[in-house]
Amino acid sequence: METALSKMPQKRQVTFLALLLVLWEAGSETIRYSMPEETESGSFVANLAKDLGLRVGELATRDARIHYKGNKQLLQLDIKTGNLLLYEKLDREVLCGATDPCILQFQLLLENPVQLFQADLQLTDINDHSPEFLDREMLLKIPENVQPGIVFPLKTAQDFDIGSNTVQNYTISPNSHFHVVTHNRGGGRKFLELVLDKALDREEQPELILTLTALDGGAPPRSGTTAVRIVVVDINDNAPEFSQLLYEVQVPENSPLNSLVVTVSARDLDAGTNGNVVYTLFQGDEVNQPFVIDERTGEIRLKKALDFETTRYYNVEIAGTDGGGLSGKCTVAIQVLDVNDNAPELTMSRLISSTPENAPETVVAVFSVSDPDSGDNGRMVCSIQNDLPFLLKPTFKNVYTLVTEKPLDRESRAEYNMTITVTDMGTPRLKSLHNITILVSDVNDNAPAFTQTSYTLFVRENNSPALHIGSVSATDTDAGANAQVTYSLLPPHDPHLPLASLVSINADNGQLFALRALDYEALQALEFRVGATDRGSPALSSQALVRVLVLDANDNAPFVLYPLQNGSAPCTELVPRAAEPGYLVSKVVAVDGDSGQNAWLSYQLLRATEPGLFSVWAHNGEVRTARLLSERDAAKHRLVVLVKDNGEPPLSASVTLHVLLVDGFSQPYLPLPEAAADPAQADPLTVYLVIALASVSSLFLFSVLAFIAVRLCRRGRATSLGVCSVPEGHFPGHLVDIGGTGTLSHSYQYEICLTGGSGSNEFKFLKPIIPSLPPQGAGEALLEENTTFQNSLGFN
Repeated sequence: METALSKMPQKRQVTFLALLLVLWEAGSETIRYSMPEETESGSFVANLAKDLGLRVGELATRDARIHYKGNKQLLQLDIKTGNLLLYEKLDREVLCGATDPCILQFQLLLENPVQLFQADLQLTDINDHSPEFLDREMLLKIPENVQPGIVFPLKTAQDFDIGSNTVQNYTISPNSHFHVVTHNRGGGRKFLELVLDKALDREEQPELILTLTALDGGAPPRSGTTAVRIVVVDINDNAPEFSQLLYEVQVPENSPLNSLVVTVSARDLDAGTNGNVVYTLFQGDEVNQPFVIDERTGEIRLKKALDFETTRYYNVEIAGTDGGGLSGKCTVAIQVLDVNDNAPELTMSRLISSTPENAPETVVAVFSVSDPDSGDNGRMVCSIQNDLPFLLKPTFKNVYTLVTEKPLDRESRAEYNMTITVTDMGTPRLKSLHNITILVSDVNDNAPAFTQTSYTLFVRENNSPALHIGSVSATDTDAGANAQVTYSLLPPHDPHLPLASLVSINADNGQLFALRALDYEALQALEFRVGATDRGSPALSSQALVRVLVLDANDNAPFVLYPLQNGSAPCTELVPRAAEPGYLVSKVVAVDGDSGQNAWLSYQLLRATEPGLFSVWAHNGEVRTARLLSERDAAKHRLVVLVKDNGEPPLSASVTLHVLLVDGFSQPYLPLPEAAADPAQADPLTVYLVIALASVSSLFLFSVLAFIAVRLCRRGRATSLGVCSVPEGHFPGHLVDIGGTGTLSHSYQYEICLTGGSGSNEFKFLKPIIPSLPPQGAGEALLEENTTFQNSLGFN
């Protein structure tokens, strides 16, 4: 609303001024000024106050101002001096264009009272513009068969100046074919023509470029130029001609597809379609042709891969045809160059997959190698690993044999994995690898070998029959049947040794078995040899020593030698009452058929009629008095002595000893335990002593004979078992202490005699008279003889 009200006074003022202008123009004369265009800004035009007859101060008091059409300020008024000045540089061509004359109208407005003055400013032209062609180049196509005298219109130049400053004349660069003619039209306009003076020949000069110059009439004159390009239009009067009738080119066979082989070029002196040459392959088999030609450029490129090994040369016929149907021909000779694009090939003619060991030089394989490349690309070398016992021998051209360099040993290496490498001499070198496996077949050249040269086995006596006592093992480094080992027992050196009834061996695995129970007291060691035989042909074998040691078991209880025990005649010892403490009453003599700690015997007093009166030494079995005897002690005493070994579990035996206390040995009194003494019997002790001496003498003689027999037996069997089987006698073999640690050694026996005297009764132990004791089975016979001996002495 406010905006509309504010604009209303302005509209009224403009309307009022327009009305004043109309009135002023109708009733006043115009003041005219003139000045050239392009005058610098601020230049003096005129003094309006003087020309209008006004005072200088009046312009300021009456608020004088300049008014223009379109409100564009071109001039400025100095109200102090009244001078009219240029506000900016004026360009006639911009303000008036082609209008002549160029007049700029303006008004001087005075107020108090309102008064208007009309004024014109005429801008005169100066030659400030050069002629200018609209196109930098004008193109004319003229057939070469056009006759001289023919004219061709040309476009004129444009000049923004007017009058004599505009274009007045045209010229063309000197030539022998054309000139220009300028014609004037009505209104001062001009037009231009190009006239042909001489016939054109496209083959001689297909194109002419002339310079057309336009000149104005200014001083100095200005000019403008353009190029006139005259193209001589051809007629088909020339056939295409190739630059070469024969093109020779070499192409590597590994050239990629669409690669450029060669570019052929044909020249046709004609132009246009008549000079445009189209190239084609001029030959019958285009389907299999590996080349293709660009019909415009003549470039021959690959459309299929080349293979030197298939085709080495190509002759290609090329035809070039212009638009008028005329053509020319040429030949392209293409040589395919070999590249190393084929790896060598190996063809195996003969291959032996298995070769026997220990054989001299053997042919393993025969093969040939080939390479379809040529030259160095086709030359080959063969090789194998250096660490193999094989050689490659060339036989014929590119034919090789693979032979063994030395006899092979399957046990050292049973298989050879070999790589035959074939390499050509090309660049880069190509190679092929052929892997073969050669097996070395086995020959039975290795005998079985035992893991030990000798085996020591231990078995405890009284073993169960068929007990596995150990194993032997032999290996054979051969293979197959040549490595299958069979075990056997070899015949013993002693033909009397029943080895087959004692030991057996498993033929397949070498396990040894005891066929029956062994008795340490009869057989302490057993030596024999076992054999291991393979199943090769011929069979090879080896042997090893086996030593079987029988370990002792505590299977024998102690055996009492003295005093002998039987139910009818117990042993009675006489002890004087005057005996001192420690008096030797008797000595219990016992042996144990075992050995080692199983034969260590100890003695102890198990029961006594009067405890504390007698004692038994634990290690030697001596029975001694523990204190002085008195009259109050009983005359008869019964002692039970226990003999025990040190085995596990321990075994024992007991013996009963009768002791009779007497006052002296002059008249010994030996009563029977179950009957009264016979008062009528005279000197019974003397009779007993005689009988005892006779028995001991007989026993001594028998022991000497037994000792001689044992010596002879040992000498005969010392090399086999080291144990002699003594004929059955009074001293069985189970009473032998092998370790020498028993109560009696295996070479001792004692002679016992009873002597009478006034001091004491003692046992006298004499020198050994037999070397060993008989087996356990003879113990009962010995016991019976001892019983007879006691009975002969009258003991009960």
